[in-house]
Amino acid sequence: MPDTAAARTTRLLIDGELVAGNREPIRILDPADESVFAWSASASLEQLSDAVSAAERAFPAWRNTPVSRRRRTLREIAALLREHEEELAVLLTREQGKRLTESRGEIDRSAWWFDHMAEIDVPWDEVVEEDDERTVRVRRVPMGVVAALAPWNFPVTLAMWKVAPALLTGNTVVLKPSPYTPVATLRIAELVCGVLPAGVLNVVTGEHDLGAALTSDPRVARIVFTGSTATGSAVMRSAAATMASVTLELGGNDAAVVLPDVDIDVVAEKVFLACFTNNAQYCLASKRVYVHASIYDEFAEQFVRVAERVRVGSGLDPDVDLGPVANRDQYIRVRGLIEAATHRGLSFHLRGAIPEGQGFYIHPHVVDDPPEADPVVAEESFGPIVPLLRFHDDDEVIERVNASAYGLGGSVWGADQERAERVAQRIDSGIVWVNETQRLSPAFPLGGHRMSGLGSENGLDGVLQYTNVQVISIGRNT
Repeated sequence: MPDTAAARTTRLLIDGELVAGNREPIRILDPADESVFAWSASASLEQLSDAVSAAERAFPAWRNTPVSRRRRTLREIAALLREHEEELAVLLTREQGKRLTESRGEIDRSAWWFDHMAEIDVPWDEVVEEDDERTVRVRRVPMGVVAALAPWNFPVTLAMWKVAPALLTGNTVVLKPSPYTPVATLRIAELVCGVLPAGVLNVVTGEHDLGAALTSDPRVARIVFTGSTATGSAVMRSAAATMASVTLELGGNDAAVVLPDVDIDVVAEKVFLACFTNNAQYCLASKRVYVHASIYDEFAEQFVRVAERVRVGSGLDPDVDLGPVANRDQYIRVRGLIEAATHRGLSFHLRGAIPEGQGFYIHPHVVDDPPEADPVVAEESFGPIVPLLRFHDDDEVIERVNASAYGLGGSVWGADQERAERVAQRIDSGIVWVNETQRLSPAFPLGGHRMSGLGSENGLDGVLQYTNVQVISIGRNT
C-alpha cells in the first residue's frame, strides 16, 4: 500500500486554536487507490475534555449574542464554504470516494443549509395567555454544549446539519467527525476559526473511544448523532445517565414500491439512482425494490440495462458514474454480504465485477426476488447490492414494507398519483416520496420511525429541538 510523501496533515480546533492531536495520527486512505493522502490529528481523551470545557466557557457569551449577529455568522460560514467549494470537494472525494460532482454538491448543500437556517423564523418569545390577572410567555432558550457526531457517508453535510441550527439557537458545539473521513471537516474548522468566538465550535477527531466519552460527558446538554442503529442505542444508554437531550438519525431499510402503470424506461433509471447513489452508502437509499408482478420481468431487464451502463472508477474521473466503496472495513463487509448471498443460493439478475488490485471497487449487484426473510432484504446492506421483489396488490406490498424494524424513508412510483399517494400514506416511515426520491431541504424535518431514530433534524421542528422551553408567568401587581 503506497504512502504519499506529501500527504496532508490536519489539526484539531479546540478553544479557537488549531492544535495537533496528542495521539498517533490516523492514516487516511484514498479509497480509489488505497494511497495515504492525509494524516489526521487524533485527539486524546484529555483534549476531548478540553474541547467540552472550551464550549462550556464560551456558552454564556454566545447565548447572549444577539440573534441578528448569530444569523450573520451563519451567512459568513456559508460564504466561506462557497468560496472554498472546489478545495473542499477534492478533499471530500479523496477521503470518501464519491464522485467530484457529488462532493461539490455536498459542499454547496452545506452552504445552503447555513443560509437557510439564518432565515428561519424561530418563535423565541411568544405570548400565549394575557388577561387582567397575568401574562404568560413561552420562551425558547439554548441548552448549552451540543455534542455533534457525524458519519462517513456524507461527512460534511451531516455535520453541518447539526452545527448550523446549534449555533443559530445560541448553543456551543463539540463536533466529532468519523475517523474515516475527518479531513474536509477539519479544513472547514480552519476556515471558520476566525469567524466564531473561541470555544463556540470545537472539532476533534480520533479513535472510536472519543464518541463514548463525549456522549457520556455530564457537561453535554444535547447529543445529535447520525449513524448505525447499534451505535445509536449505545448513545441513548450514555445519554440516560446524564439526561442529555438526544436526536438520533439511524439506519434505514427503505423500500421503493413500483406500481404497474409506470413508464418502465423512465422509472427504472430513477429507481436505480435511488438505490445506488453514493454507492448505496446512504441511509435513505432504496435498499429493497418491490415491483408489481405484471411488470416485474420487463422492469428487471431495464434496471439491469441501466446497471450495465454504469462506469465505476475514481471519483476524480469526470467520466465515472460510481466511485469506490468508502473504506476498507465497509468494502470487506459488502464483499462478505455478496459472498454470503451466493452461498445461500440466491439468484442474481446481475453479478457486478469486483476487480482485483488497488481500490475498493464493487460494481452493482442485483438480486432476483429473494425470500422476504433473507438478510439481503431484511437487513441494511449499505453497499452496491439490491434485491428486486415481486408483489401482487397494494395491501400485500404495504404489509411487507412495514414488516421491517426500520422506518426512515421510502418511495412510491406510479402514473396514477392518487393511488401512489394512498400507498405512500400507509408506509410507516419518516419521509416517503412519490415519483421522486431523496429530495431533502432545510425547510422540512427528517426523522425516523421505530429503529430508524428519535427526534428530527432540519426545518423549524429540527431547530426547536436545540432549545429548551421556558415559561414566564407574570401576575399583575395587587
